Amino acid sequence: MIADFKSVSAIAHAVAGGAVSASAVVADHLERSERSQERLNAFTLLQHDAALAAAARIDAQVASEEPVGPLAGVPVAVKDLIDHAGFPNTSGSSYPTAIPERSATIVDRLETAGAVIIGRTGLHEYAFGFSSENHWFGPVHNPWDTALSPGGSSGGSGAVVSAGVAAAAIGTDTGGSVRVPAALCGVVGLKVTHGRVPLRGVFPLAPSLDTVGPLARTSHDAALVYMAIAGFDPDDPWSAPKPVLSPEAAEPFQELTVGIPHPWVDLPQTATVAAGFANARGELSAAGAKVIDLDLPDLKPGTEIEHIAYPEVAVVHHERWHSRPETYGPDVSQRLSEVFDIDPLAYVAAQEWRARVRHTAEAALQQCDFLLTPAVAAAVKPIGEEEIEVAGKQVSYRPQLSRYSAVVNHTGLPAIVLPLDLDGAPPPSVQFIGRRWEEHRLLQLGAELERIGISRYRRPPFAEA
Repeated sequence: MIADFKSVSAIAHAVAGGAVSASAVVADHLERSERSQERLNAFTLLQHDAALAAAARIDAQVASEEPVGPLAGVPVAVKDLIDHAGFPNTSGSSYPTAIPERSATIVDRLETAGAVIIGRTGLHEYAFGFSSENHWFGPVHNPWDTALSPGGSSGGSGAVVSAGVAAAAIGTDTGGSVRVPAALCGVVGLKVTHGRVPLRGVFPLAPSLDTVGPLARTSHDAALVYMAIAGFDPDDPWSAPKPVLSPEAAEPFQELTVGIPHPWVDLPQTATVAAGFANARGELSAAGAKVIDLDLPDLKPGTEIEHIAYPEVAVVHHERWHSRPETYGPDVSQRLSEVFDIDPLAYVAAQEWRARVRHTAEAALQQCDFLLTPAVAAAVKPIGEEEIEVAGKQVSYRPQLSRYSAVVNHTGLPAIVLPLDLDGAPPPSVQFIGRRWEEHRLLQLGAELERIGISRYRRPPFAEA
């Protein structure tokens, strides 16, 4: 019976209606999570006792006919840099870990909605990277091929959703750290508008760019989690008091215009990525959308991305780096050695670049409903390899994974990554970028693309039954 209840929506409906107990669902997911650990190493901690106790409380509510939340009994995994009261927040590091007494706002909201936190997921150390090959905890492995990286920095969150051991997971995204694992693991990943989901209780990387968002196997499931965590938090200085709209029925494709931003989409990418993107463009046109080409020379990545982010990273890590440098792994240590040397003139010039990028993207979205790009320039990154092949050349993997994601954080706009219904290991994915505060329209679009067969989750070889 438990096998019939894998999605967020199916679990919540069944638990609330008494068709299955939250305890049975959570126990099943914990068992599959435990089995997956040897192959995937996707969790830093499984919270067996606490999760089962939380599930029992939900079952008691159902038995007494008390109201239960929209995520009743749903097993959710949380990236291990988000505070959960009583559990260590390692941030993927070796730095001495305190046990938070207070949960992050998003954890409080998940639990209020009835979700059950089953564990904490592995990540790139301090979220400062795209591979999730962690010096202290070991690499997270991809359910499509355990020799491959799941991407990062939220690699564990992408892996557990793809492998079916959590119904949904929470990641953070500063330059693509939700969307890159979604693409490399073949699931849905939502990057929200900056300020949409509270950051209180989340260990920062670069606060003016940091966001928190869901990973799930369908857009509908991502929407249910998004609705539980989104909204203003007066305790978070980055949080914006904007109304949160619920995804409703999708707009007819005949009324949608999708913009293709050149030369951004023309930058080097693998043949698989290029073919998937071309296929998606054709399928959208065939479904009735108006697809237009846009000349947007300012909308592409450059060194300005680091010139803005690195000073913020330097502030976050200044005390730790200078007092306990030995607590950093070699990969992150090398990168951190660069963040303290950004020229103020370069920082100011980069801020001007960011203003141009924001204005360009927002003006483009007055001509169309969404912008469409590949999700990544390359979707296969072998564990332990610093270079990958793209367009016939061996190149550093990081710019290839972040090529279509990092710029979006500098615009502040929301974006969603969707797996295409195409062959591949993983299947190619695309990214849709939407207007500020319009996550609901991105989620509507994703659900419609799933309904008509353009997007679909495929079960990877190393998924748990």
